[in-house]
Amino acid sequence: MPSAAVTTPTPTLVPTPTPTPTPTPTSPGTVPPAAPPSPPVSWARARVLAHGAPRPVPARRVSLGAAAGLTLAEDLRALHPLPAFDTAAMDGYAVAGPGPWQVRGAVRAGAVWPGVLGAGECVEISTGAPVPAGACAVLPPGRHIRRAGEDAPAGCRLAPAGTRVGPALLGLAASCGHDAPAVRPRPRVGVLITGDELDHAGRPGPGRVRDALGPLLPALILALGGEPCRVRHVSDRPAGQLAEAVHGMRDVDVVVVTGSTSVGATDQLRGLLGSSGAGARMVVDTVACRPGHPMLLAEPDPDRWVVGLPGNPYAALVAAHTLLGPLIAGLAGRALAPLPRVPVRGRVRAVPGTTRLVPVAWDGDGARIADGHGAAFLHGAAVGDALAAIPPGWAEGGPVPLLLMPC
Repeated sequence: MPSAAVTTPTPTLVPTPTPTPTPTPTSPGTVPPAAPPSPPVSWARARVLAHGAPRPVPARRVSLGAAAGLTLAEDLRALHPLPAFDTAAMDGYAVAGPGPWQVRGAVRAGAVWPGVLGAGECVEISTGAPVPAGACAVLPPGRHIRRAGEDAPAGCRLAPAGTRVGPALLGLAASCGHDAPAVRPRPRVGVLITGDELDHAGRPGPGRVRDALGPLLPALILALGGEPCRVRHVSDRPAGQLAEAVHGMRDVDVVVVTGSTSVGATDQLRGLLGSSGAGARMVVDTVACRPGHPMLLAEPDPDRWVVGLPGNPYAALVAAHTLLGPLIAGLAGRALAPLPRVPVRGRVRAVPGTTRLVPVAWDGDGARIADGHGAAFLHGAAVGDALAAIPPGWAEGGPVPLLLMPC
């Protein structure tokens, strides 16, 4: 997209409704014909159901260096006052009482000046050095002393559980004495890509298409807070290979399956999840959105999840943001982030009762719909800044929720 500077509008927030999932028990097994999908849920409801379905993964303690990108499993609290002692906020002289003052010595950062200053005495002091006992100010008088605990008293909560650990939080944790915070690790995600028509390198041959999801999904999983484990390509024929591949990924929290979520002759996922056996719990079975509506989320075994995405690349991207992102957030113990709403301009074909997901780029005080967002075409998403969830009945220029695209 163009490199001209734009002003990012200040968003308002869309409140997230409280989930009340009504699961439908089914069972896994071999692969019978797929049952017709259930009536679709709304796009907003699908996000809530996906987020509320899992229990968070177990917490563990890791070093600060290993905590980046993970999620706090418990409140981060100050282990000591911040600052821990009265400290100079500037270079100068720490003085006691009214002047004039006699210089008694000097104190530098990292050292402690012994003794107590009496009235009419001072020491030269460096920024960050402990202020000697008895000092009332660092010149100019009455200012430039940071008192112990003025930023945070010992024991106060600095960040709540569920906060994603970023660079600033790492520094904050270190500054108050933490070495190994309790965090929830990234949920482990495996990817199964179906489709006998896919080529995986170079230009595709006649009647074939290049696999776009193999490169796309691991990067997206990482950006959404998951740990991409491996990508496996599964043939449509002979039938039964998908079931074997899904059951073979026992070491992951989430299995993502692409291209087998509809009810066509080669679409095996719904039949697999609905077969006789352990009893898969279907959390979301189709969503009232375009593209990506045949997406699904199921729990075939306790605390193990299957996310079904369409095979078309842009449709799969939309479905991943709709179900996989909220699921990962729920597994990581993070809240479902509210979505900013901004005015959106441009034209999009309305579908009654259906949310349209289109790529947008920042445009002044709002956003404009980008070109190139067919179900199989990633151009608009690749150069845009967000996905706009255009609700039924939207009028051009009206505010809509945005899913900001990860960098």
